[in-house]
Amino acid sequence: MNTIEVDLGTRSYPIHIGANLLGDPQLVEPHIHGTQVMIVTNETVAPLYLEKAKEAFRKFQVKSVILPDGEQHKNLETWNTIFDALLKERFDRKCTLVALGGGVVGDITGYAAASYQRGVNFIQIPTTLLAQVDSSVGGKTGVNHPLGKNMIGAFHQPSCVVADTTTLTTLDDRQLSAGLAEVIKYGLIRDPKFFQWLEQHMGQLVARDGDALAYAIQRSCENKAEVVAADELEAGQRALLNSGHTFGHAIEAGMGYGAWLHGEAIAAGMVMAADLSMHLGWINEDDLERLRNLIKAANLPDLGPPELQSSRYMELMAVDKKAEAGKIHLVLQKRIGEAVVTDQFSQEKLRETLDQCRRKV
Repeated sequence: MNTIEVDLGTRSYPIHIGANLLGDPQLVEPHIHGTQVMIVTNETVAPLYLEKAKEAFRKFQVKSVILPDGEQHKNLETWNTIFDALLKERFDRKCTLVALGGGVVGDITGYAAASYQRGVNFIQIPTTLLAQVDSSVGGKTGVNHPLGKNMIGAFHQPSCVVADTTTLTTLDDRQLSAGLAEVIKYGLIRDPKFFQWLEQHMGQLVARDGDALAYAIQRSCENKAEVVAADELEAGQRALLNSGHTFGHAIEAGMGYGAWLHGEAIAAGMVMAADLSMHLGWINEDDLERLRNLIKAANLPDLGPPELQSSRYMELMAVDKKAEAGKIHLVLQKRIGEAVVTDQFSQEKLRETLDQCRRKV
């Protein structure tokens, strides 16, 4: 097991990464302050891991709530079912919520923890690659709105993260690839040596080589922990972690939540951002091709959906959280390993990229 610390002063917390960690009480007991634990999971994960996860909390009063699976259920209605369970069981303000699942479960559970009785403790136990390398770390919680992804939420840090790599054995190939998009992101925006390592080892990651996956998860979490410690509330450099996300969120909302997995949309979005960066003269065509090749090697799309027109993209991107005073701000590339948040691009150049980076019918 490797442990990475997210340094946030009195709210610092560990990320435990390793095999067969699920069910280990020593990792979670120090982070529980009351007697009540509510495990929130979904209908896919529950049959696989709920009973094993409960073993870690056997000293406590444990209840569970099982949500429907899928991005289309990441909404206020599903969020409210957690409160129904908490209130029915008379959970108090010293209770702990546990998110057992992927990014959707983690985001909804974290937002419920941020809101229940004005804020209670929660623990992340991510079971997908995407959640282990990204969404479980950093305290971003929330739900989607029909007009925009993750537009309703709060910053609420977990008290610990337990990433059991053995849960990835039950992850389907599409979900594994979706997680690799967020792994690629870290190399693209701030870690060129990691990007190069990914180019050399992507085949092993896709083939689920245990050592390669463990290193990719560790390096991704180290990158995110450093960024979150420096800019917890996304006032500056943390916005770089949204590489590809303004484009990607538009794809998710425009196609209907769940049609494209989050990682698939982000992969296409990162290529769009790199294409625009090239047209601005910031990176060269070789850098763009390196990214495209790595995205393809991860079995991810390097083009957006043909159905989504540039005008619709522009409407959806205007609702992005980085937009200011009506201007779209994007994470663009200065080079492989260096990115910047900027509004210094013309609408014409953006439309050109949106038109070019669309899969042809």
